[in-house]
Parts: sequence; C-alpha cells; structure tokens
Amino acid sequence: MLKETYPYYLGGRAEYPNADLAVTDKFTGQTATRVALADRGAIERAIAAATQAVEPMRALPSHRRQAVLRHCAERFAARAEELAQTLCVEAGKPIRDARGEVGRLIDTFRIAAEESVRILGEVIPLDRTPRSENYVGMWRRVPIGPCSLISPFNFPLNLAAHKIAPAIAAGCPFVLKPASLTPVGALQIGEALAETDLPPGAFSILPCGRDQAEPFVVDERFKLLSFTGSAEVGWGLKARAGRKRVVLELGGNAACLVDAEADLEDVVARLVIGAFYQSGQSCISVQRILVHEDLYEPLRDRLVAATRALTMGDPKEETTFIGPMISEREAARLEAWIGQAVERGARLLCGGGRHGALHEATLIENVDPASPLWAEEAFGPVAVLASFRDFEEGLDRVNAGRYGLQAGVFTRDIHKVHRAWERLEVGGVVVNDVPSWRVDHMPYGGVKESGFGREGLRWAIEEMTEIRLLVVRRAG
Repeated sequence: MLKETYPYYLGGRAEYPNADLAVTDKFTGQTATRVALADRGAIERAIAAATQAVEPMRALPSHRRQAVLRHCAERFAARAEELAQTLCVEAGKPIRDARGEVGRLIDTFRIAAEESVRILGEVIPLDRTPRSENYVGMWRRVPIGPCSLISPFNFPLNLAAHKIAPAIAAGCPFVLKPASLTPVGALQIGEALAETDLPPGAFSILPCGRDQAEPFVVDERFKLLSFTGSAEVGWGLKARAGRKRVVLELGGNAACLVDAEADLEDVVARLVIGAFYQSGQSCISVQRILVHEDLYEPLRDRLVAATRALTMGDPKEETTFIGPMISEREAARLEAWIGQAVERGARLLCGGGRHGALHEATLIENVDPASPLWAEEAFGPVAVLASFRDFEEGLDRVNAGRYGLQAGVFTRDIHKVHRAWERLEVGGVVVNDVPSWRVDHMPYGGVKESGFGREGLRWAIEEMTEIRLLVVRRAG
C-alpha cells in the first residue's frame, strides 16, 4: 500500500527534489519505498519560511486552527488501515499494535482540536496594597514562535503527532525532522496538513541525515526545540541549543513493583503486554519487574509460561505479537547484553534467541545491577525479574538508577499508593497497571536523565507558548 516515492514538505508544499532515502520493510529487509531527502539548503529555506509565517500563524483565529486539526483527524480516520499497514512495513510494528497507534494518532489530533480553543489566561487582582489599588492585571498565552521538532522511529505517527498537533493548536510554525528509519508516517501527516488552509510556511517535514541536521539544534530563529529520543543524544542537543527553550522526552528503564497482595492473574496479563508490545521498543516498556518475595515464584512461573506462548514472526500476520526490532544491529546489541548478563551469573528463564532482526521475548533473573540490562535502556523484548522483602525496599530499588520516566505499582493498599506517589522519582506513577500505559491528553515526561518538560496536548501547548502580562492603571 506504500507509494513508490514520497516527497518532503517544505513551507507547506510537497517537493520531489530526489528519492535518495530508501525506507526498508523491517521484516524482509527489502526496500519498500523511497523518500525525498533534505539538504542544508532545503532546511535553510524551511526555517526562513517558518520565520515568515510567525505573524500569519499568530493571527490565525483559534476556530481555524481547530478546523485544521479536525480535518486531519477525519482524514486519518478515513485512511486508518492504510496508515496501519505503513507502520507495519516501515517500523516492523505488529499489525494490532499499528492499528492501536493509528487510533492514538486520531485521538491526539482530536484532543488538540479541543485544546486549541481553550488556551486560557486570567485576571489578576492587584489591589493587595494601597499602592496598587488602582491597577488591574491580566495575562494571556502567546505562541512562542518557530519550533524545531525531532521525532523518533518507534512511534512514527503518534510521537510526531505529539509535536505537530500542539504546535498547530498554539499557533506556532514548525519544521519537523522525522527519524530516517521511519519517515513515511510523518509525511502522511504532511499530506493531510497540505490539504488545509494553513498559511504558507506554517509547516515543513524534512527527512534528513544527522550530518545535515545541525540547524534544527543551533539555529537561533527557532524559539523551541522538542526532541524525543535517547538520553545520550538528547542531552547533547540541549548543550548546543543556545537560548531556545528545550523539551526533552528521553529514555527510561521502567520498573513495575508488584506487592504481595496483588492479583496474580491480572498482573501477569498486564506485564506481558507492558514488557513485549511492539517488541519492547518503547521508552516506558516494562524492563524491571520487582516482586514481593511471597509472590515471586508463582508470578515468575506464570509469566514465563505466558511469555513462551507469544507468537513471533511477520508483523503483517494478525496473530503476531513479537515483530522485528528496528534493525538487526539493535537486535544483536540486545542479544549481547543478555549474553553479558548471563556470563555475570544471571539466569535465563526463557527466550534469548535471535533470528536476524527478530529477537525472542526474554525473561531473565539474578541480573547484576551494574549490568546494562538492569541499569540502561534495553529498548527491546526483554524484562528482568527480582524480588524484594518490604515495600520501602522495593521503592528504593525502583529509584536506583539514572532514569525516571514512569513506574507501575500493583497494590491494593491506598497508603502504599500515596507512599509510591510521594517517593518514586519518576514523571508518572501508574497504579495497578504497567508503566507503559499512556493516554494522550495526560502530562507525560520524565525526571533525572529521562528529560524535562511535558508532552500531552495541554502541557505541550503550554511549552509552546509564553505568558504575556497586561497591567492597566485606572486613572482619574
């Protein structure tokens, strides 16, 4: 269902200067389509166009921004199966997961449409002292200006949408760099945007190589950089970004804490999904499973059985749960991490095998906390099991490490719920479900090396706007 070639979008218009970027089918390894690749000249033109579009976008009434977003949501709904099949090919995403991502794409644009007409301010009474009793204040949010957006490979549609939709809702022109491994989804969003009456220059979507991408980071005409990707890359970008505002949604190695009184059957069902959906290639995938010692052995045995039952193979097949990782290189890297953990004394419970870019769903215990498999982001279909004696110890073990995106806690004790919310050093705590659970209008982001700033439509819009104050003196 993919076209033979795709353009990039520069200043809102499709351009076909070349077809230099080959996009592969991640299951077969064969070229599936070709995409126009931007050079420095194209990037410069896009930034200049975005700068010219600042005032037209700022002047665009909120109902017209809402209409753009609603149009996109309607077009995505009409093309839902086409978009899902594209994800299946370019990202290797199992078709059921791909359809789920398309549903979230539609939700994201619909929620952004709602938020676009309720970007509120407030009146501030200033008569707190005699000297200010004749003054009144009020503030409103105004668009920050041109935005540089960089999205990752693992959710080619929805993570691009979490940058594009709030930028439109806020009235900010933008230039988006999608991941070179999976650029087609973002370009399909561009197809819908190009059908609208956005001002010229309002958006550009430019696949490009890293060697060409420096202006996305350093160009001072951009007033905000929003990046989703690895911690190593993200913090490096921030160091070079200059005075612009930066929002980073980075990596994690999410933990799930299972207390003694948790419902075993329910926990196992949720852990399997949280650890292995889309082959574990999510920054909030369940990587560390910490289980109370009274529940550890029965949970482990049931989880191993459920994991072994997962079907691995062609992501286009309806029964496939584990598809390919994004590349054979990444699958080999994960295989090496697992092998290293076993050499250090870990016990492999199931999985561990690799077939090209396909990596088996893997469970492993007794992993050295210094091992990359425990301390770093695995970003693949693997989960590490460990036990704890009491809840406070479990919280300490969740907090150990440099990441803090989301955590899951299975417990029936409301006091432990509040204790976890108080103590866990993460951006979000999910109770009685896995940390990989997300709804697109909630505030989403991390602490420590998992980044800062928040996505989720309302919060992303706030990041893309500035507060402007008005003070009025009542004279006479």
